[in-house]
Amino acid sequence: MSFVLAIDQGTTSSRAMVFRSDISIAAVAQQEFPQHFPASGWVEHEPEDIWTSTVMTCRDALEKAGLAAKDIAAIGITNQRETTVVWDRATGQAVHRAIVWQDRRTADICAKLKAEGHEPDVSARTGLIIDPYFSGTKVAWILDHVPGARERAERGELMFGTVDCYLLWRLTGGKVHATDATNASRTLLFNIHNGTWDDTLLNLLRVPRSMLPEVKDSSADFGTTTPDLFGGPIKVAGIAGDQQAATIGQACFTPGMMKSTYGTGCFALLNTGATPVKSNNKLLTTIAYQLNGVRTYALEGSIFVAGSAVQWLRDGLGIIKHAAETGPLADKSDSMQSVYLVPAFVGLGAPYWNPRVRGALFGLTRNTGPAELAHATLESVCYQTYDLWAAMRADWPDASAATIVLRVDGGMTASDWTMQRLADLLDAPVDRPMIQETTALGAAYLAGLQAGVYPEPEKFADNWRLEHRFRPAMSAATRQRKLAGWARAVKGVLASDEGE
Repeated sequence: MSFVLAIDQGTTSSRAMVFRSDISIAAVAQQEFPQHFPASGWVEHEPEDIWTSTVMTCRDALEKAGLAAKDIAAIGITNQRETTVVWDRATGQAVHRAIVWQDRRTADICAKLKAEGHEPDVSARTGLIIDPYFSGTKVAWILDHVPGARERAERGELMFGTVDCYLLWRLTGGKVHATDATNASRTLLFNIHNGTWDDTLLNLLRVPRSMLPEVKDSSADFGTTTPDLFGGPIKVAGIAGDQQAATIGQACFTPGMMKSTYGTGCFALLNTGATPVKSNNKLLTTIAYQLNGVRTYALEGSIFVAGSAVQWLRDGLGIIKHAAETGPLADKSDSMQSVYLVPAFVGLGAPYWNPRVRGALFGLTRNTGPAELAHATLESVCYQTYDLWAAMRADWPDASAATIVLRVDGGMTASDWTMQRLADLLDAPVDRPMIQETTALGAAYLAGLQAGVYPEPEKFADNWRLEHRFRPAMSAATRQRKLAGWARAVKGVLASDEGE
């Protein structure tokens, strides 16, 4: 039993990966599932689609690896965070589609809570801001909008969970209703300081305590799958939200280590150790992982648009056919032009948190063409990362004494041009790992740690392998000039909101 099965349940697809004891990958299976957009700003998933795609990919991965349930030491789960499911305790049927993390339907609820002055207390308890992104207001919305749901919840008939929790309940045949501390910390209902559900927050959002799962360590005994699913029982032994799992997969176990994942958007987490650091720059304070009852905290910054800006070049403007073309195209750009793209297509994330502003291009000349637009697009991701980097360094008291190490993963990291420019603008090394599947690896590690397949964090960190280190090569004067131009561009975009 030297294999671990990782479930990586994402926003657009479910994946399953089998890892060997040396963390090499034995098999991968993936299946996309439908997205539902019933109204402007609403995003939903059918919970049954999440469940069936998860089971199918697990079976496919086991088959590809030539393995049976008896060969798997444990299952680890990582998941799209904040997505909310409410289901019937007796039947397992969801009372409403899952409301996805991207969904904005509770904006009015959030605005009301802010207007009433609740945000400082909520932030002090949760490390979060009041925003539709998080689960708490989604639960309240379901209870208020599904006929009879609130009465049933108060009678103890309904359960709430994030996607990991819902999958665990189904995998164990309804025997285990539990989540881990990282997912709990994204709900707006969890006190990250004492590690418990918070009655003040539950009362504020009117969520009955009986709905909530037990909160465990990220590496723990989460029960056993029913034998009929995979031809035999398998232990579930690890759970973490996707960005925290990537932090673990990148072996960022030491305070000062930072990982940045570049997908549709970008999520950066900085390990701050045993101390939850309060942000003065609109970053989130979150739990990075919890092992042996000990919580490790992180500062997190979210960029809404990273890889999706490259998709815009391809699908919106039609100036490239494949994402891989952007680096070579950017390399041909006119060095005398200073074109800036602020890709606020859906507003700006951290450290600005302004959902109302929209994107803009600055510095266009008659000579601006596809190469300059590609250059500006790739650079925009680097500038946004710099903003998070600078905010984290300003927030974290130990930043001046520590050498912050940035480890990167996700689709955009395949672009050498972008990673080199990132190192140049940060004036710091950027490390790209051999294993890019860091999210699934993090889930596998948590399960394998509990099952005895993988060693303690310090030893696991020794297994992390560098594929390439990008070192800064830009002059200080050029860096300062470019960053000043970016700051002016962002200021211009933010000013457009004030002028309306």
